Order: sequence, then structure tokens, then C-alpha cells
Amino acid sequence: MKHSTTRRRAVPAATPAAVATALLLPLTACGGDADAQGDDKNVTVTVGYQSKTINTVTAGTLLRELGYFERELKELGRRDGRTYKVTWQDYATGAPITAQMVAGKVDIGSMGDFPLLLNASRGRQLKAPTKLVSVTGYNLRGALNTIVTKPDSTLRSVKDLRGRKVSSSVGSASDGTLVRALQRAGLDPNEDVRKLNQQPAVGASALDGGSVDALSQFVAWPGLLAFQGKARALYDGAQLKLPTFHGTTTRAAFADERPEVVKAFLTAQIKATGYLHQHPLDASGKVAKATGLPPEVVHLYNGANGIATFDPTVKPQLVAALKKDVPVLKAAKLTGPVDVDGFIDDSYLKKVYGKGYAKAVRSTANPAALPGDSATASELWLEGENRTRSFADPTALLRYVAGHGGAEKVRAAYVPDATTGTRWFADRAVWVEDGSELRPFVTRAAADAWKAKHSGSRTVDYAGALKAAT
Repeated sequence: MKHSTTRRRAVPAATPAAVATALLLPLTACGGDADAQGDDKNVTVTVGYQSKTINTVTAGTLLRELGYFERELKELGRRDGRTYKVTWQDYATGAPITAQMVAGKVDIGSMGDFPLLLNASRGRQLKAPTKLVSVTGYNLRGALNTIVTKPDSTLRSVKDLRGRKVSSSVGSASDGTLVRALQRAGLDPNEDVRKLNQQPAVGASALDGGSVDALSQFVAWPGLLAFQGKARALYDGAQLKLPTFHGTTTRAAFADERPEVVKAFLTAQIKATGYLHQHPLDASGKVAKATGLPPEVVHLYNGANGIATFDPTVKPQLVAALKKDVPVLKAAKLTGPVDVDGFIDDSYLKKVYGKGYAKAVRSTANPAALPGDSATASELWLEGENRTRSFADPTALLRYVAGHGGAEKVRAAYVPDATTGTRWFADRAVWVEDGSELRPFVTRAAADAWKAKHSGSRTVDYAGALKAAT
């Protein structure tokens, strides 16, 4: 695989109080109030998105690249006689999108579950309520967040973080993963580790430079750093077995005034989701080109059997998870009580989705699954090919690679963790030879736990796994 070595200079971390304050402040550099942009015949719709948070691409990067929203608005304009224009504003995290929304400067935005709760809280607090109108992508076990360390780190589990420096983004879902993982390991998140509140790019540079021992972040940072050879996974968020997701939110006033625009956006999001399912490799390429992320990393999350399952419906499992997230944010003093049920409004989505909505809400099957058993199905992307190959299990994938030129012929190989199912790069996984089977794990701790229960199994590196497969 090809790896890059970009470095960024670290900046001082903000305190949790500063984060909370920042959410209250509008970013005035982006123009006037969204309601005042144009007259009744000329309407500008401002969409806030996070291009590199690739679990939101169906309401952000991919949607923008495909132009589906603009097409829906053009059709709406033919019906109502208005001219619509879309302004896309790209942000690194959900916090500034919320700041812009409560200031009336962003009409529709997409962000992760923890930022969505802050969005709901700030909107109510400042009498500028917002609504969660759809989901972009989710993982029912929580694998969209990962704690990583340097490749040569001696740390083997979360327990080893006692007394260490950990970079995280306070108020993000990945910070929630860190807090919960530490608590389950018997550590106090406030006393037993030194947590630095940093933006993802800053934290990545801090890890690379050695100023922190670990980094807890959301999609796609852990996969990117692993792909670049700058990190290895210490903790797989799927071990929590708590759903994580990203969703689409809109200003309530905007939705009330222009419900047809909200429905046009959701119609376009559904179409973008369908495109991603039907053309996964091409969709990964479009997102990669727009963001500068390696397509191999995008495909890890967004491809068939990817870490993210893309489905716009608002499922009860996700609502329940959102309610469990509230106490974590309250403990961090980032929010008070949040009316989750009052925040969620999927009525617009139901109208555009049609009679199949109830059935879709009940289903958690991945619409873009690889053939065979999703718990073992693996995917191979060879150099020079514009397609991928699927295999029944990781051992079959390794056997093919070993017999067809070896690792140097591989652009990317994806295998599921033997216990959590989290998809990971085959050459970054921890492999355990267990009789005739070769089992991949995202983390050393997971591999160690497996070996402890399976006498005679042993850890092998990627080269050893390829050799054993033959």
C-alpha cells in the first residue's frame, strides 16, 4: 500500500468550557442571515457539512459532487416559480455548524451523534430550535470511533493508558468512546489520564510527533493514520456495543417556512445513498477526489460491508443510543437535559420515502453487503484494477493474495475483526493462527483475549499470515 507523511503543527488545546462557549458564538465571516438571503422568488439554501467526516457523505461531500440537491431544487423551482441556489460550507467538526445554525446562517447541516445533541441543546437554549430529520450512516456496535497509538507503542490495552496523555475532541462521539472505554477498564477519565482537547488534525500531528501517547477520534482519522503507517489501533469502539451514527439536522424555523426544500434535500440524500450502494468504488473515488483522502481509506468505511452502514431512516436503536449519550455530555458539563424525542422529526423523511419507510426502519441489514456471511466476508482491491474481489473469509483472501503476486500487488485488502466484525486493513490487522484458520483482529488486546481462550493459537504478522495461508 502507498502511504503519505503529511505533518501539521500542533496548537494549544481548548478547555471543555471553551468548547461550550464556542458553540454559542456565531461565525460571522460567512455572510448574512440565511432567511435574508434573496427575496421570496430567489432563495439561497446554505448547507453545512464536514467533507472529511466521510460518514456524512450522502448529506455532504458525495451529495455535493453528484449535484442531486441542485437538481431537486431546480425541479421544485419549476413547480413554485422560485429560483434556488445552494451554498455549501465545509467544516472540520459539527460545533461550528451548530454555531452557524443557531445564528441563522446555516439551514441544513450534518454531524455525529454527540454534536447532534449539542445542536439540540444549543438550539433550545438560544430559542433557535433545530430538528434531526434523517440519518446518514451508522454502526450498531460503535466501530466508527477508534483509539489509536503509534505503531511502535508498547501499549496493548486501554488499561495501559493510566498516567498517559490522550488527544481527543471534547463533545465528539469519539470522546464519548474514550470516556466509556476508560470507565469499563476501571479508569477515571478525569483523574487517571491526561486528556488534551484537540481538533482531529492537531491530535493526529501530536500523536505523530510523540507529544501524546494515544488519540481517540472518529471516522476517518483512525483508518487514515493506520493506512499511512502512523498509527495502530489500541481500542475498537465496537467493543462497547453501543451504536454510533451521523445525521442531518435543520433549523426548525427554516423547515417550517420551507418544508418543500427540506423534502427536496432528503429526496436527494436518498438518491445519493442509492448511488453509494450501487457504485461503491466509484462513490469512494468521488469522495476521495473531493477531500484529498486516499480512496482506500474512504472505501474502508463507505464500501460494501464497510464500517458505516448508510441508511437515512431514523431507527429506534439509534434513538436509544442518543439518549444514553446525554449523561456523558452532562458529565462533561457541555449540556444540560436534552429532549431527544422532541428533537427528532422524521415526518419529512417519511413523506419522501413513501410506504416502505416502516419496513426500512425495522431493518438493520447492510444494503451494500458483500456476498456471503457478513461476519467473515472480505474484500480485495488489486493494483491497476477498477473493481474489487470478494472472498468468503479472511483465510481465502490471504490464500489468493499469496498465490497472485503477494502483498506488493495489493492496493487494499479489507477483513472483518473476528469478534467485533469491524472491517480493517489486512496488513494493519493483528493475525492469529488458530489451527487451519487465520483470524484478524483490529487490536492486540482482542487478539490476546482470543488466544487466552484458544489453546495452541499464536500471533503472526501479515507476512506470516500470508505464508500460513498457503
